[in-house]
Order: sequence, then C-alpha cells, then structure tokens
Amino acid sequence: MSNPFDGVGAQLNGLVHDLLPVTPSNSTDLPDGLVAIGLYITVGGTVTFHNVQGVARTITVPDNFYLVCGTRRVLSSGTTATGINALVA
Repeated sequence: MSNPFDGVGAQLNGLVHDLLPVTPSNSTDLPDGLVAIGLYITVGGTVTFHNVQGVARTITVPDNFYLVCGTRRVLSSGTTATGINALVA
C-alpha cells in the first residue's frame, strides 16, 4: 500500500498524521523546526505557548482538549496542564 502522505509538505491545516509528546520549555521550540497545527491536552490547566509568529499566548483548558492554533513552543512558565501532544500535519 502506498503512503498517502508522500510529497505532502508541512502545513498549518489539514489531516493530522502524528502526535508528538511535548515537554514544555522556555528556551526550546518543537523538535526539527516543526510548527504544530494545534495541541491535544489530556489533563487540563493553563497552557502558555508561542504561536506561529512567536507571540506568547496563555489559555486555560479542560481535560481532553484540542487547542487549535499553530504552535511552535509550549512554555514551562505558566503551563500547568499535562499530557500535552503536538498535532503534526
């Protein structure tokens, strides 16, 4: 069976093809220069992140929440939510 994702570049919308666990950090972006199309948070709380433009945003979310916003970094300062995964397209 062929891979339907062959030749498809990174994008900020579309089908999610992977979930990557995120370790919040004040100094490190997502690995390999990835920009997630959003985050999946399993245990709610506050999430502080850098959007695509590098602007810090803070939002409070419930358990099992999909945060749909292009994300390049999840900050450890201000983040209390856990079980954070990057949605990669």
